[in-house]
Amino acid sequence: MDVRDETAHAPALTLDEKIALGAGATFWTTHAAPGIRALTLTDGPSGLRDPGELGDHLGIARSRPATCFPAAGTLAASWDVDLVAEVGAAIGTEAIDQNVDVVLGPGVNMKRNPLCGRNFEYYSEDPLLSGKLAAAWIRGVQSTGTGTSLKHFALNNQETKRMTIDVRVDDRALHEYYLPAFEIAVREGDPTTVMTAYNRVEGVYCSENRRLVAEILRDRWGFEGVVVTDWGAMNDRVAAYAAGVDLEMPGSGGASDAPVRAAVAAGRLPESILDASVERLRVLATRTADRVRRPNPDLYDRHHALAHRAATESGVLLKNDDALLPLRPGTPVALIGALAEQPRYQGTGSSHVQPTRLVGLRAGVADYTEVTYAAGYRIADEPDNGLLAEAVALAETAPTVIVCVGLTEIYESEGFDREHMRIPTNQIALLEALAHLADRIVLVVAGGSAMEMPWESSASAILHMQLAGQAGGSAAAALLFGAANPSGKLTESYPFHYRDVVNSGTFGTDPAQAVYLESMYCGYRYFDSAEHPVRYPFGFGLSYTSFDYSDLRVTAHGEHTFDVRVTVTNTGDRDGAEVVQLYLAPRTGGVHRPAQELRAFTKIRLAAGESQEATLRLDQRSFAHFDPAVQDWVVEAGTYEVRVAASSRDVRLTTRLDVTGAEPRRVPVSDWYHRPSGAPTPADFATVHAPFPRLLAPRRGTFDLDSTILDMKDSSLACRILYRFVERAVAQRAGLPIDYGNVRFKMLIYSSADLPIRTMARMSAGMMSPRLARFFVDSANGRTVRGLWSLLRGGPA
Repeated sequence: MDVRDETAHAPALTLDEKIALGAGATFWTTHAAPGIRALTLTDGPSGLRDPGELGDHLGIARSRPATCFPAAGTLAASWDVDLVAEVGAAIGTEAIDQNVDVVLGPGVNMKRNPLCGRNFEYYSEDPLLSGKLAAAWIRGVQSTGTGTSLKHFALNNQETKRMTIDVRVDDRALHEYYLPAFEIAVREGDPTTVMTAYNRVEGVYCSENRRLVAEILRDRWGFEGVVVTDWGAMNDRVAAYAAGVDLEMPGSGGASDAPVRAAVAAGRLPESILDASVERLRVLATRTADRVRRPNPDLYDRHHALAHRAATESGVLLKNDDALLPLRPGTPVALIGALAEQPRYQGTGSSHVQPTRLVGLRAGVADYTEVTYAAGYRIADEPDNGLLAEAVALAETAPTVIVCVGLTEIYESEGFDREHMRIPTNQIALLEALAHLADRIVLVVAGGSAMEMPWESSASAILHMQLAGQAGGSAAAALLFGAANPSGKLTESYPFHYRDVVNSGTFGTDPAQAVYLESMYCGYRYFDSAEHPVRYPFGFGLSYTSFDYSDLRVTAHGEHTFDVRVTVTNTGDRDGAEVVQLYLAPRTGGVHRPAQELRAFTKIRLAAGESQEATLRLDQRSFAHFDPAVQDWVVEAGTYEVRVAASSRDVRLTTRLDVTGAEPRRVPVSDWYHRPSGAPTPADFATVHAPFPRLLAPRRGTFDLDSTILDMKDSSLACRILYRFVERAVAQRAGLPIDYGNVRFKMLIYSSADLPIRTMARMSAGMMSPRLARFFVDSANGRTVRGLWSLLRGGPA
């Protein structure tokens, strides 16, 4: 929709009304104005999380029940754009039912490192796959008239110090790896809003980053919708307006209005910029206004069935020695693992959903056979020899043993990053104790991100369900007993060890800056370029049937557009589905490029014995790299190898294309980027990125209003008292104990106490004035008396 079409019919607003529209009225709603209704925004990438009138302001402790679909990283394993769109439409329909206008999702940040605590909420380590699935989800939600918010723009790839971290990345990696998922989602999904991230990029907060928002998102990609900050991510509202940002959420109780009013009066901020923002908000309100809530008594039952199907399509069969699976219904099994009764089915944080119902693995398996059960371990990572002995004794008497293991809730969450890639030690002890029974053991694995699996040999079959949503138990059982055939494929690489990850030595270690030394070489782009072995490669997943690839043909449609066709045959005796993946490997000898990159994919369903032709499209961008010198995409002339594959390490057919374009040129950069191996160094990075000021970790004497209470609490008694107050306030509001072993409390305290203190003051509803915030900074810097004098005398904040 062109916002200019709405302008002529808009009632005139006063300057104060325009300014008020640019910030939230409450935690979840916007202001209304003549001709513009208030909007309700809430989380929901894997299911609606509307707090309504039920609970805390974040809605994490309590929210209205909604369907909990598989987490985005799990749903992505389906590689099924139609299914993802269907899930999006269901969420959009529930938003109508619960009077929500905009659902805050999807998240398309790249999985730069497997320890990122929020990886479960992001689709993949690959930008093409992420972008295509995000666009499908957006189209699905918006087909109902409900709005979406593509997030977190951009380079929000870690939870550690996410509110303040300064990301440094070379221009090619930015455009070729970190931005394409956003670009695809914008161009193909047309989201109603885009959400800026908390972090800084090249020293500038995303909420006021003109290059990202105005130049790339709006001018280059043509985005005409509303740009909203993440909750509490606003730094300088005047600068944000100038950069193309429209809406501060959750608002500051009017605290940020005065600087905007003053900037307009002084001529530093043209009122026309506010007018453009108002019109974008008006269009958003209009686009979401025509939805009608209709009685739909079986809505949530139908959506539970969809959640079951989505989880079934997303389960990944990693191992199946001697065709142990599928099991025959009626075959008695021993079921072991506390996670079978207390399922890990979703991530923790702003995406947390109160499910309408919940089916664990024990209940799911009981629909197919008689079950005997032993917990085997505690959910808390504590040893319990009695539970372990009971589980081993049960397993030794059973012909088939299903063991449920994985990452428990405290291991991964929004707000903090994982400490390692291992599952809990008490679960590892269980698997070691059962290893002598490996030929009868099936593992069902839960968890939202890649994990080390040295215990793989402890089982003959492994079904990875990740975070499968409220119907995950019934979906896993359907796959285990052959009611469904696994067709999921991994969307991230599973290395043997965390030390194999290219940025394992630097990820999350610097509290001030995140320097992306590895450029675009993340995930399979690194592992395949370095020819480094992995336990399970990107795109991998087994089936109960088998597929043959044949008859590869390429048809040109112009200079840089090709259709790649391949015949796929189901050579087994079961119906199944296969994900056909197309990788492109440049052979031009010019600029550094990954050894291969995913350029197209499709999922096809085949009856036993059936053959079907799959068609995959290559276009100009498939061959192009971003040239920082001209700030545009360039295709190098030369040979490109087309690889049709079942995974990044299982190439079935190849052919070569000679493509016209610019003369290849070898840009002088470190050899590491041409032949990645091991970890790159700052000296390597200096050949692909201009010099930049290094930021030091916050310390006494250097604290400012961008510093956090977590930074300052050990430097000042006043800050320690404030931190204890925040602890109590978080616990009381969420109805939780002060317990850092409780994942929800830990997430909430990090999300609150790691806010810049200027943001804490802005979001405090008047409890902390800017002058009081300045006092805490002065106190942490060892100038308590001066800070107190300024506070009492009413000096400048």
